[in-house]
Amino acid sequence: MNKLILIDGNSIIYRAFFAMPPLTSSSGVHTNAVYGFTNMLLRLLQEEQPSHILVAFDAGKETFRHEGYQDYKGGREKTPPELSEQFPLMRELLESFGIAWFELPGFEADDIIGTISKQGEEAGVDVLVVTGDKDMLQLVSDRVKVALTRKGISEVEPYGIKEIEDKYGLRPEQIIDLKGLMGDASDNIPGVPGIGEKTALKLLHQFGSVEEVLARTDELKGKMKENLVNHAEDARMSKQLATIFREVPVERSWEEMAFSGVLEEQAAQMLRKLEFKSLLERLSFAPHQDVEQAGGSALEEVQVTVIDDQTIHQLVEVLPEVQNVVVESHGENPHHAVLMGVVLSTEEEHFYLAPEVLHSDVAKPVIDWLGDKNKPKRGYDLHRADLTLYWQGIEFGGAEHDIQLAAYLLDPTNNDQTVSGLAAKYGIGAVAADEEVYGKGAKFKVPDQALLSQHLARKSAALLQILPLQKQELEQVEMNRLFYELEMPLSIILAEMEKQGVAVNRGTLMELGAEFEAQISSLIARIYDIAGLEFNLNSPKQLGEVLFDKLQLPVIKKTKTGYSTDAEVLEKLAPYHDIVQYILEYRQLAKLQSTYVEGLLKEIRPETGKVHTYFRQTITATGRLSSQFPNLQNIPIRLEEGRKIRQAFVPSEEGWFMLSADYSQIELRVLAHISGDNGLQEAFLHDMDIHTKTAMKVFGVAADQVDGNMRRSAKAVNFGIVYGISDYGLSQNLNITRREAARFIDQYFDAFQGVRTYMDEIVKEAKRDGYVKTLLERRRYLPEINASNFNLRSFAERTAMNTPIQGTAADIIKLAMIMMDEVLRERKLKSRMLLQVHDELVFEVPPEELELMTTLVPETMERALQLSVPLKAEVSSGANWYDAK
Repeated sequence: MNKLILIDGNSIIYRAFFAMPPLTSSSGVHTNAVYGFTNMLLRLLQEEQPSHILVAFDAGKETFRHEGYQDYKGGREKTPPELSEQFPLMRELLESFGIAWFELPGFEADDIIGTISKQGEEAGVDVLVVTGDKDMLQLVSDRVKVALTRKGISEVEPYGIKEIEDKYGLRPEQIIDLKGLMGDASDNIPGVPGIGEKTALKLLHQFGSVEEVLARTDELKGKMKENLVNHAEDARMSKQLATIFREVPVERSWEEMAFSGVLEEQAAQMLRKLEFKSLLERLSFAPHQDVEQAGGSALEEVQVTVIDDQTIHQLVEVLPEVQNVVVESHGENPHHAVLMGVVLSTEEEHFYLAPEVLHSDVAKPVIDWLGDKNKPKRGYDLHRADLTLYWQGIEFGGAEHDIQLAAYLLDPTNNDQTVSGLAAKYGIGAVAADEEVYGKGAKFKVPDQALLSQHLARKSAALLQILPLQKQELEQVEMNRLFYELEMPLSIILAEMEKQGVAVNRGTLMELGAEFEAQISSLIARIYDIAGLEFNLNSPKQLGEVLFDKLQLPVIKKTKTGYSTDAEVLEKLAPYHDIVQYILEYRQLAKLQSTYVEGLLKEIRPETGKVHTYFRQTITATGRLSSQFPNLQNIPIRLEEGRKIRQAFVPSEEGWFMLSADYSQIELRVLAHISGDNGLQEAFLHDMDIHTKTAMKVFGVAADQVDGNMRRSAKAVNFGIVYGISDYGLSQNLNITRREAARFIDQYFDAFQGVRTYMDEIVKEAKRDGYVKTLLERRRYLPEINASNFNLRSFAERTAMNTPIQGTAADIIKLAMIMMDEVLRERKLKSRMLLQVHDELVFEVPPEELELMTTLVPETMERALQLSVPLKAEVSSGANWYDAK
């Protein structure tokens, strides 16, 4: 054994949570703290190369310290649920990495680390303790070093005996004397009133210990002497509370803490579950393998015929019997993907067509078959196949069963819906993952034709076996209608919308860019003028010096390198000085310029003059669509400058109009229907403003007494309830205390008791069934709903409450899209559906159809699904998307 690392799990994950921006997986699980922790852990493993490692956690709120002092840690706020739900994930991740962790009721992580570090010391082992807690410095010795986290957790600062001497002028064991005198507000350790770190250090430099200071108070004078005399017992108790107990009965042997490297297979699986793609790539867990080695052992050798002039007749003869289509392409964006080949399979045979063969005259019967909408196609990710072939000049029609889409419906939280992942799930046998065959990133390489055709044929053979199993499963869970009548038709409609694209006026975008540049230059000049000097606005260090040293603004947060100037800090400083508001405006405009003006200009396809987004049906756990390349659902519309970006989106035909129709408060209307709450239903049936109605009921006032703040608070809690918000989340949104936020949520449930009853009942149903459903039978499984772990269970309960609401809202707009597509076809209208953005549908409309579409679109959207309250869609039109809003 050469090095033991001991990590203070609670300290690091807590700091990671508040240092990292919000991050959730596609299933809505918060993961920012786990991501930050894992990042730090990987860096530690690489830099320190430990032979042994252990992560220690606090086991509960009560420890032996509470026996002597009941108020120990009494001032701490309850851990936000967004953080507490991540602890089980953290432990699971450690196990997948092969890293030991330990907790013991009655003791803190500090005590476990103190005990094991002492054992390591006695065994002659070098020990590194990683924590954010300065108390741990008392453990430092010739063998033990402590690394304190800085800048959240992105850096660590190592302390040995010399570093403690240099910084504090103390020996490690005197750290507890320091805490005894100055106390620790974070742990509610009282210390002595009026004595801070500076005074405590001065006393210890003079006297050496708490006991000596108290014994020699006669050498002191004034208020300090008085406080030390009156609070002598507090000082002694504080020192005792700060002393780490190093005799914990630890049940971890050196063998259990041994570490010989990350367990690649388990770790990769866990990182995929957490959707930490960048960490997966960083670790390079998927080395390039020979396709035979990767997939040949568990599946029988697959015979594949490579099609050319001599063999094309064999495929043409069996085209009516083709059961599965594989269209393989490289590149994330299907609008720019490179076609690698196509495999068509009957029950007995597999046929591979290289791209050059597909484009040759001999393949015309195959091309005709691919484009024939009356010939049903089954395969994997047929949506992508359609788009890839389209840009190759090949039509694709007749998509009947998309195995990827069905897999998503059957379990939307399964993070591995690749062909190899599904083959493993259904026990079909090993199919090589694409990255094992091709490599990834810069190492991507198309293998020779023999290997490529064999890999694609193996995938097709697996899909042929998965298909009947999936059909049976869809039948069993009553999702046939949802799949065949909603998701599959929608997939085809989305592909048509994506091929159509949205016209973008490059000139307008460039004008906006110039306008933003002028505003940015003006803001910079104004900021420099107020500051009295020029500096780098993008440098946190220089900005911090201007704000806090020169302008003397109050310091909100400090980092190791100086002052924090993040968005949260600037928002709090805005009332103190005009310069702060200008800096915030500068940052917003700079983001718009780089991400949306310059970003969109790059996405315009030269040959069409349009952007062609890619709508994904298989990403979110609630059923919502997501948009990529570019993400048109993410254009900021809260800022006027952000909304202006929409001016660049125009009709593709001269003289046409853009028309936008938006569902009004669809999720709250769904909640009113599902919950049956009389108050909510009454508001929507009488077309009242729901946020005013909520404010009236929560605050107990008449409609004319509801002011702007009341309505804003009511709006936050209305939408918060839909998204399962916690008191912590609401407090952040409204800038109020968690206690006030909790009271507000309680008042809401008192006012809308039907909602409370619904929430209680849906959780009971989820506990009984293991899943919840939307009104259209879309399921979301909740395996943790009956977990003994409180944090896992609470997250599942919140998910049970909000998934039926969000999922039904997603289903409704999908239904509306299918109905609108039917209406446009039946009436032979020229108008085209272009985009779906959350609850909004966007069309381009010829002038002669504008009046009809202004009536037809909202009418169709409002009859998408019959609820106990009316659905409402608001429509507007204009020369561009901005004017249509």
